[in-house]
Amino acid sequence: MSDTPVKQQNTAAFYGQAVASFAVAMAATVIGIYQLEADVWVRAFLAIAVLYLVTSAFTLAKVIRDRQDADTAARAYSPFEKR
Repeated sequence: MSDTPVKQQNTAAFYGQAVASFAVAMAATVIGIYQLEADVWVRAFLAIAVLYLVTSAFTLAKVIRDRQDADTAARAYSPFEKR
């Protein structure tokens, strides 16, 4: 018997919660940097650092997802498996 893996989909509520959480975190960070009593160059440096961190996190998440997808695809096919 063959157990084919089923790709699970996230619910709309989970997706909405993730987007809302990201938006709140980014908004709070932007407001915090804007309200910071520091020179403009310090606030600009912090803003660039936050943008770099966010893009790096997205890239890392994509790389991890792609590796997991590749591992799943490699395990799904076996030329010696009886069907």
